[in-house]
Amino acid sequence: MTNQWDKRFQIDDYLFGKEANEFIKYCYEHIQLNGDNTLAIAEGEGRNAVFVAKKGFNVTTWDYSQVGLEKTRELAMENGVVVQTEQVDLNDAPWEESQWDQIFCVFGHFPEKLRESTLTNIKKALKPGGHFITEVYSIHQVPYKSGGPGDVSLLYAPDEFFKPFIDWRIIHFFMGEVMRHEGTHRGLSHVIQLSVQKPFN
Repeated sequence: MTNQWDKRFQIDDYLFGKEANEFIKYCYEHIQLNGDNTLAIAEGEGRNAVFVAKKGFNVTTWDYSQVGLEKTRELAMENGVVVQTEQVDLNDAPWEESQWDQIFCVFGHFPEKLRESTLTNIKKALKPGGHFITEVYSIHQVPYKSGGPGDVSLLYAPDEFFKPFIDWRIIHFFMGEVMRHEGTHRGLSHVIQLSVQKPFN
C-alpha cells in the first residue's frame, strides 16, 4: 500500500534537493564525533545520509517510504558511497541499547507521543559519548510558509529537548530564524537546532 511519502517522493527530482541540510554540514565539519556507526531517522531521500557517508561514516537510514529509500540508494551510488537503508515505521522501530555512535534527524515531524517515545529511544540507543543532532521546525514556523507541517501540533517546542536531555552535554542549541533553500524548503524559517552528547558514565 502506497503511503503519503511514497506519493510525495515519486517525482523525478529530489523533493528537498540533493545537498545536505546546512546544520548537518556544520556539525559533521566542526564537531569532534566519536565512532562512525551512524543512524539517520526519517531520512527521506537520503541527502544528509549521503553527505555523512562521504565524510567516512558508516550510515544506516530508517524511513517509512520505500520510494525514499530507493532514491537514497540511487543518490549514494551517484556519489560513490554506500548507505544502508531500512524501511522502518518509528512506531515499531527496532531500537537497541547502546548501538549507535551518532543519530541525526532533519525535519522529522511526528505526533507528540511519537516524538516523546522517539527521543526516549534515542537516549537509550546511543552509546556513551554518542551524539544526537537535529534540526526541526519550531512551533513558530507556520506563518513563515517556507516548509514543514501546517499543523502546529507536529512542530517542536524547546522544552521537548531540554527535558529529556537535561543531563547531557549540550554542544549547540539554537531557536530562531534561518534561511533555507533545500528543495521545497525555501526561504526564511523558524527552526530549533540541537547537538547533544551522551555522558560517558
